[in-house]
Amino acid sequence: MHQSWARHGFSTRAIHAGSEPDPATGAVVTPIYQTSTFKQDGVGDLRRGLGAGYEYSRSANPTRTALEECLAALEDAGPQSAAAGGPGARAFAFASGLAAEDTVLRALLTPGSHVIVPDDAYGGTYRLVARVGGPWQLENSAVHLTHVDAVRAAVRPGVTRMIWVETPTNPLLAIADIAALADVAHEVGALLVVDNTFATPYLQQPLALGADIVVHSTTKYCGGHSDVIGGALVVAGGVRAPWMDGVGQLGDDVVERVAFHHNAMGGVAGPFDAWLVQRGLKTLAVRMERHCDNAERVADFLTGHPRVERVYYPGLADHPGHDVAARQMRRFGGMVSFRAAGGIEAALSLCKRAEVFTLAESLGGVESLIEHPGRMTHASVVGSVLEVPDDLIRLSVGLEDAADLVADLEQALG
Repeated sequence: MHQSWARHGFSTRAIHAGSEPDPATGAVVTPIYQTSTFKQDGVGDLRRGLGAGYEYSRSANPTRTALEECLAALEDAGPQSAAAGGPGARAFAFASGLAAEDTVLRALLTPGSHVIVPDDAYGGTYRLVARVGGPWQLENSAVHLTHVDAVRAAVRPGVTRMIWVETPTNPLLAIADIAALADVAHEVGALLVVDNTFATPYLQQPLALGADIVVHSTTKYCGGHSDVIGGALVVAGGVRAPWMDGVGQLGDDVVERVAFHHNAMGGVAGPFDAWLVQRGLKTLAVRMERHCDNAERVADFLTGHPRVERVYYPGLADHPGHDVAARQMRRFGGMVSFRAAGGIEAALSLCKRAEVFTLAESLGGVESLIEHPGRMTHASVVGSVLEVPDDLIRLSVGLEDAADLVADLEQALG
């Protein structure tokens, strides 16, 4: 990150960090360096005109570098980090959120390592940990992370290497206390990884609360327009994983290990995808304000509706995690889930009748989406401890006029 941006506010960093004018043309928007390789001025003599030597786009690409610098600037502790004089955060952009998750697991764990995961985690994350990591002898415990004592009880001293957090969770929007869980993790020498996809760096700053690594599906709010697949890791500076020292001829520095695996495993973001995500980040703050405004209107409408059994939204005063969310989030986000009175058939019928809300998976785009997690995004955890209620509906509340969204739900429930 250009150091002069560290002291600036969120939106200023989102627009400018990583986006220095092109040195050749003066273009104010980062070019798409759609190239696989770069001319060398001599054998091993890499051209330095962009501030770093580039040789092959899997290893590094200027467009991806611009995105990574921006993400690091947004997820870092900002002015507090700069004032402390410590090493800043480092970001890595991937081809998908799951590619990012896979890399952090394989870079920092070994067969026999134990991971604590949320008992209502995103289905793809649990599938990766349990079904891909399982044959690799990765062990896991699914715990309700809102109960810090339950997390502490699930720790296996000397074996638990990572506590994996989603907050808010997908799809039940449970809230975990990041600072408290960071204390639990660090007491036993484990790393705290926070999936910040739902909250985004605008609403929540996990590194400032003690997390070691932040994960994003940049497909969602960071990109913001449902036109790109991507993922990211942001690693706090100076974090070490002592149990990894010497494994694979690498040290225990987390940034160095992730950087090595980012290149060696190769699931990197392409130039155009990186450009789209960086463009999305420039408007993240204003979009999230509108997402939050609309989600609050939708949650208020659903609360108390005779055909709604229960509403899950951390902005509601009766949400079990409301106080923690109010403490660690700027606002409460754009995701709302609820259970339909009448069971699964009522839930499926409601999804079918929605008109402004589009029946589709994913989230975080400008358009509002409705889905049935049990048969769509979370079908992979049916029959497991992470199975979600079959009458659950998840809404990604978009940027349309709030009155139209409420009216659409009213007719769909009608």
